[in-house]
Amino acid sequence: MAQRLHLVRRYLKTFLLWELVAGLAETGRHLFARKITVQYPEEKTPQSPRFRGLHALRRYPNGEERCIACKLCEAVCPAVCITIESEQRSDGTRRTTRYDIDLFKCVYCGFCEEACPVDAVVLTRVFEFHFESRGNQVIDKEGLLAVGDRMESGIAADRAADARYR
Repeated sequence: MAQRLHLVRRYLKTFLLWELVAGLAETGRHLFARKITVQYPEEKTPQSPRFRGLHALRRYPNGEERCIACKLCEAVCPAVCITIESEQRSDGTRRTTRYDIDLFKCVYCGFCEEACPVDAVVLTRVFEFHFESRGNQVIDKEGLLAVGDRMESGIAADRAADARYR
């Protein structure tokens, strides 16, 4: 008897298009609700303090680049988007001659930032960037240093705030 009742209900729901009615009812419930659309260029949504955006290379306060060409960031990158070439300097230290990041390949995971022993490569809060032509998505060492120079005060503030949570 229970099985027959179940079949009758199923046929009745199919005949009366129950799923369609339930979907329209759900749409009707949200039709007159307050909208939460953000007018993007004028309005900004809050960002997490740990947001990861555009990459940057940092410098020491004396102006020297921090990267020591250990290549840990290149090794840990799951997307293989970082390319580093280095050479010995006259004082015996090693520095990069080439540091490229392909932003189309990058998954913005932050592994490069975590692997860096000298806090040289960081991911900033900048997410509004674009490319005008093909090939511009690869940012070289000079471009990364320029981003770092431009964003240093914000990067330092984020680092200080992050240190409070650790």
